[in-house]
Amino acid sequence: MSEFRSYSALVVGSGCAGLAAACRLAEAGVRTALLTEGLTLGTSRNTGSDKQTYYKLSLSGSEPDSPRAMADDLFAGGAVDGDCALSEAALSARAFSDLVTLGVPFPHNAYGEYVGYKTDHDPRARATSAGPLTSRFMTEALERRLHELPVDVFDGFRVLEILKSGNKTAGVLALDLKTDKMIAFRAPDVILATGGPAGIYADSVYPESQTGSTSLAILAGAQLSNLTEWQFGLSSVAPRWNVSGTYFQVLPRLFSRDEDGEEREFLTEIVKDHGEALGLLFLKGYQWPFDSGRVSDGSSIVDIAVYRETVLRGRKVYLDYTKNPFGLGEIDPDDLPAEARDYLAGADAFLPTPWERLEKMNSPALDFYEKRGVDLRREPLRIALCVQHHNGGVAVDGRWRTNVPGLFAIGECAGTHGVRRPGGSALNSGQVGALRAAEYISVRGGEPCSDEEFSTVAETAEKKYSSLRDKDAPEIGADAMIKAARRRMSDCAGAIRDPDKMKAALSAAEEDERKARSASFKGAGATAKYSELIDVLTTQRAVLAAMIDYAARSGGSRGSALYTDPNGEVRPGLEEIFRMSPEDEKLRGSVQTVEMRGEDFAVWWRPVREIPPEDGFFENVWRGYRENKNVK
Repeated sequence: MSEFRSYSALVVGSGCAGLAAACRLAEAGVRTALLTEGLTLGTSRNTGSDKQTYYKLSLSGSEPDSPRAMADDLFAGGAVDGDCALSEAALSARAFSDLVTLGVPFPHNAYGEYVGYKTDHDPRARATSAGPLTSRFMTEALERRLHELPVDVFDGFRVLEILKSGNKTAGVLALDLKTDKMIAFRAPDVILATGGPAGIYADSVYPESQTGSTSLAILAGAQLSNLTEWQFGLSSVAPRWNVSGTYFQVLPRLFSRDEDGEEREFLTEIVKDHGEALGLLFLKGYQWPFDSGRVSDGSSIVDIAVYRETVLRGRKVYLDYTKNPFGLGEIDPDDLPAEARDYLAGADAFLPTPWERLEKMNSPALDFYEKRGVDLRREPLRIALCVQHHNGGVAVDGRWRTNVPGLFAIGECAGTHGVRRPGGSALNSGQVGALRAAEYISVRGGEPCSDEEFSTVAETAEKKYSSLRDKDAPEIGADAMIKAARRRMSDCAGAIRDPDKMKAALSAAEEDERKARSASFKGAGATAKYSELIDVLTTQRAVLAAMIDYAARSGGSRGSALYTDPNGEVRPGLEEIFRMSPEDEKLRGSVQTVEMRGEDFAVWWRPVREIPPEDGFFENVWRGYRENKNVK
C-alpha cells in the first residue's frame, strides 16, 4: 500500500463520546480524523426513554455533595475501579457545563441551579434530563462544534482492523462503504468510541443501525473487563424504545398472544392479588432495569413473566393502553399501594384508561409512538425483555488507555461501570473518558511508525480482506448466520442464563466462526458483512467465555442477570425458571478480565483498583499542573 492518510490521532465512532473526543483533540491542537459508518446512525443519536437521564455532581439545593462522595457511590456499584470512578465524579461538572455551553437544553431554575432528581442506584438526586432525547441533543450540539474545528470527518467508513507495529498501535484499515475500497489511516493513537456490542443479541433496544465493534479491540490484543455485566429492561420491539417511567406508571394492561390470537393476562398466574399486581406494574416504571435482586418479591417479577411468555412459551407480549388491567372498569385508588396511589393522585391522573393517564402525565411519551406509526390510543404495543446497555467492555485505566499502547476506549465500549451503576452515568462517563483520553494524547501522544513500516503492515491486512473475494471456496449466508447467532445469544445468555445452554452456544459460535473464516465473500458489500459477522461471533465468544467462568465460580445471580440452577429457590408460579443461590458478594471486590490468546480466551480475576488517596495540597497540584506532571 503505497498511499495512506496520516494523522496524530484517530477517533472511531460518532456518538456522544466519539464526537466529544474529536472536539477535545482538535481544541488541543492535535491533528485528528474521525471515522464513522454514519454520523447519524449511532446509539446516542437514536435512543432514549421517557426521560433520558444524565448523571453528574449535584449543582443545586442544600444537600452536601463532593467528587469523593460521588466516586464512593460509583465505586459501591461493585467491580468498579476507583481511579475511573474518581475521574468520572471529579470531571462531571466540567463535562456537564461544557454541554450546557454547547446548547444542550438541561433545565435550571430561576436562579441558575441545575436541579436534580433521584435515579436508580442514586442516593443524592444527582440526575438531570433534557427530555426523552437527551443523548440526541448532545450529539447534535457536539456535531455543531465538530464542524467548527479542523477535524477531517470520514463519513461512511467501517474500520476493519486496528493496525499494529510490534505491540503498538499504528493506525487502522477502513472500508469506504460507498466505493467498497480499503483505505489505511496512520496514527500512533486511536480512540475507539464504537459503543457497546449491540449486535450480539436479537432481543435488543439498541437502534438497528448500531452494532458495535468490540472485536476490533479483542483482535488487537486488548483485555476486556466485566463482560458478564449488562443492563436489560422491557422495551418495545418496533420501534425499539425503553418502556420505562410513565409507560408503566399509568398501569397499562399487560397480555400475551399466541399464533391463534388467543390472549391472556399472564401476570395473574404469578401474582393472584390484583392490587399487588398493579403495584408491581407501577414500580416497573421506577425500577425499569431488570434486577435479579427483585425477582422473588419485587418488580422484576414482571420481567421474568415476560421472558417466560416470549422465550419459553413462544408467545408475543403487548402493553395495551386502551383498557385497564384484569378487566377492571376503573382503577380504584384503594386497591393500590400507597406509593402508586399518591403518585397518580398527585398527577391528578385517576382517569378512565391508561392512555388518558399517559396523556395527562407525559404527553410527549404518547406522541413519540404516534409519530412512529403506533397509536397507543387504539392499538397495543409489542414488547420484550431486551438488552439495553453493556456495563463491561474493553478494560481501561484512569486515562481510558487499554493495555495496547496507543489504543484507547471510551463511552460504552469501555468497561468502567461494574455490576450496578446510577442511571445516566454512562452519558457522563463518555464525556469524561473523551476528555481524559484527549488530554493524555495532547500531552504524551505517541510517535508514528515509519512510512515503510506502516505500508507493510497495511498491505498485509488489506491482502487478508481482499482474499475473501478471490478465495476458491463456497460463499456463506452471512445475514442468516448473524440472525441465528443473535437469537441463540438472547435465548441462552440474556438476562436469564443457563450454564449448560451457554456452553452449547459457545460451541456453536466457535463452529460458525470456523465456517466464516474458510468461506468466500463476494459482491458489493460482502467485505463489510463479513466484518460484521466476525465481530458478532468473536464478541459473543468472549462474552460467553466470561459468563461460563462466572457461573463456574458460583457467583450467583447479580445485577441484571439471573443464573439458573435446578436446585435454587423459586417463586410459586415461576416453576420453569429457577434462581441460583444468593450472590457471592466477595466477587464485587474483583474485576473479571478476559483476553484472546491464540484462538481461545483466557479468563482471570484481579482486585479492583481502589479510589486514589486525596492529593489536595494546592502548591503541589499547581506545580504538577504547570509542568504537565499531572497528565500521567
